[in-house]
Amino acid sequence: MVIVPIHPEDRLQLKKKHPCGGDTFRVLRVGAEVRIVCETCGRDMTVDRLKLEKAVRRLVKNGSEENRND
Repeated sequence: MVIVPIHPEDRLQLKKKHPCGGDTFRVLRVGAEVRIVCETCGRDMTVDRLKLEKAVRRLVKNGSEENRND
């Protein structure tokens, strides 16, 4: 199992949309649980890291982009 390197201030595009319609989230805190905030509505949430790693479609770090095709 490979741990996806997620850092604060990274932007994530998830496979499933948030109820507000947005699918882009900004990382606030990283650990066993990751705190993310929706960039569309501003709602923040805490997600288990393993669940989040499976849900990531694309990871944007400091202007560079990484696609995740699983």
